[in-house]
Amino acid sequence: MSDISRRKLTTTSIHIMALDGIVNANSLFTLALFLGITSTNTNNTLIDDNPVCIAGPSVAESLMAFHVYSFSSFLFSSLIALAIKNVISISRGVDGAVATKNLVHGHELAGEVNTVALRLGTLVSAFGSVFGCGFLVMALVDLVQIKLGTLACGSHYTLSAIAPLLILVPSALLIYVILVLYAFTR
Repeated sequence: MSDISRRKLTTTSIHIMALDGIVNANSLFTLALFLGITSTNTNNTLIDDNPVCIAGPSVAESLMAFHVYSFSSFLFSSLIALAIKNVISISRGVDGAVATKNLVHGHELAGEVNTVALRLGTLVSAFGSVFGCGFLVMALVDLVQIKLGTLACGSHYTLSAIAPLLILVPSALLIYVILVLYAFTR
């Protein structure tokens, strides 16, 4: 094993890696949202001619609105994370002071970092991602209602498509929030 992997990571380097993770995940979600917005066709459905099952125009409108809200949340989160990373990069070597030393992507960073601002910015960025995921789930529920029938219709296909979304994603978000809050206190 190399010396790099054996080094103890500092708080700042852990935050930088967390911010990298947030930006990378948000980038993937943003790409998926962009593709979803551009390729969504609300006229093509798999529904019978039952008028109760056909989603109205308000569902299509909310689908697009939730896509935009989700896109905005992920973009907000990524911009905050990138701003924090830029502040850390700019602060290295300020007045010759070396408060922290980190090895990130093969580059040694040194600088004074306000840990309260760092933690708060990371927390705000993480919650932007959580809101983005929430809006994305709502958009996907609307998409399922358009393609497979409304929830009022009671279609087995609609319910079996929406159930994992409403169980797995909130469970994962709850775990994510707990871990972010735990990291916030460390």
